[in-house]
Amino acid sequence: MKALLSEVRAFVREEDGVALSEYLVLLGLLVGGVIAAVTLAGTNLATAWNGWAGFFLSLDDAVPA
Repeated sequence: MKALLSEVRAFVREEDGVALSEYLVLLGLLVGGVIAAVTLAGTNLATAWNGWAGFFLSLDDAVPA
């Protein structure tokens, strides 16, 4: 039991675990932000993409053969 308690105390004193959890929280926030941005702007992005595709197709049709 003493060995387990000493291991737990050593883990609490280490800063690697704290830094890792901070990075994981930051990564989660970033991923959540990207998902929210894509979800909110998804329809507008699809409209813009289709507009660009139509523009480039019209350029392709305008080139003399």
